[in-house]
Amino acid sequence: MSADAVVVGGGLAGSEAAWQLAKRGINVKLFEMRPDISTGAHQTGYLAELVCSNSLGSKLPDRASGVLMTELRTLGSIVLICAERNAVPAGGALAVDREHFARDVTEQIEKNPQIQVIRNEARSIPEGFVVIASGPLTSDSLTQAICGLSGQDHLFFFDALAPILDAESIDMSIAYRASRYERGDREEGDYINCPLNKAEYEAFVDSLLRAERIPLRSFEKEIEEGVRAGAHHYFEGCLPVEIIAERGRESLAFGPMRPVGLRDPRSGERPHAVLQLRQDNLAGSLYNMVGFQTNLTYDEQRKVFRMIPGLEKARFQRYGQMHRNTFLNSPMQLQANLQHVDRSDLFFAGQLTGVEGYLGNIATGLLAGINLSRRIKGDDLLVMPRETMLGSLAHYIAHADAKLFQPMKANFGLMPPLEDGRRRNRRERASAYAERSAAILAEFLENTQEICA
Repeated sequence: MSADAVVVGGGLAGSEAAWQLAKRGINVKLFEMRPDISTGAHQTGYLAELVCSNSLGSKLPDRASGVLMTELRTLGSIVLICAERNAVPAGGALAVDREHFARDVTEQIEKNPQIQVIRNEARSIPEGFVVIASGPLTSDSLTQAICGLSGQDHLFFFDALAPILDAESIDMSIAYRASRYERGDREEGDYINCPLNKAEYEAFVDSLLRAERIPLRSFEKEIEEGVRAGAHHYFEGCLPVEIIAERGRESLAFGPMRPVGLRDPRSGERPHAVLQLRQDNLAGSLYNMVGFQTNLTYDEQRKVFRMIPGLEKARFQRYGQMHRNTFLNSPMQLQANLQHVDRSDLFFAGQLTGVEGYLGNIATGLLAGINLSRRIKGDDLLVMPRETMLGSLAHYIAHADAKLFQPMKANFGLMPPLEDGRRRNRRERASAYAERSAAILAEFLENTQEICA
């Protein structure tokens, strides 16, 4: 197949970009180096494999991720379609069975006659019309090629994975099912909760702070030394639990172990802290430790995490780990249409652009695919309205302060303020943002005659 466009990277963003190009009649070659070349974080050769959480975020329409989800649904995102049909119970969130989801995306891409999947590493930036969506674990050779494109160094930060447990090893005489504020699909609750009283929490924090961590590799040590001089380190939205604990003894109880909206059925009281476990596959045989990213050694993970009530005999199907992420200094290199400032036939998408979260990756892949197809056909490129969540994210990565640029998830703070002057509480404002986004997106698509769902 002769290709009109090349997409590098078969993750969430690359898969979405390739699909959007093909949907608009463009022949695509999609390069993915896995499974022949591993990243150290991926487990399979499937496209769109999730390596961190299995949750795409809140699906509630008045949450920032819910607004972005609605926009992606309107724009016809294939990856979101696959996620929704491979969903597992997760309260108000959209969480998926990792393997079923990734297999579904892979099948959709591979059976598309206008997409050719090439299982080779792209060691340089191809000529012609290209989307680079190689992700935060881009290979060294391609990373060097991207650095050479603009003469700008990349920024680095550490990301971390949470452990996954065998459901049968959880002691349900101690743990219990519930969703915060009784939200969820199951009557008894979508999450398994492991409650801790104050003494149990204090003992857990003491052990966590003393626990041995996996040594950093040489390039990571160099980055950490730079951190002490003010450079980037961990992404604030995905901190290892041991780093959160270092910030104060109650930090976990106000963070990933917050007990709000939950009651321990044994006592009828709210516990001092709670570890939540979220279903990780459709069979319900695996559960992940929500918010428990970590860089502890495997031995320490077994010892320390088994201190949590209900996990005394926990069997770990995947241990937590930490890895390096890479992203562009996008305000210096990308426009809000995701086109590179120095090369009009080159677009970037996914975490490389500085968006954070699965939905942000999917959304930028979608926008990059749409705009590259328009570039090929000679049409004007789309700059999404800032009143939409996708438009706000794209505007942020193109216009943020380059000296302070950090990865960003979808949030209402990125959107222009409401202009009607009405006084609203937080939830009412969120609903108003959502309604405005839907109305403006519908008008925008009508005016641009762009393909939607």
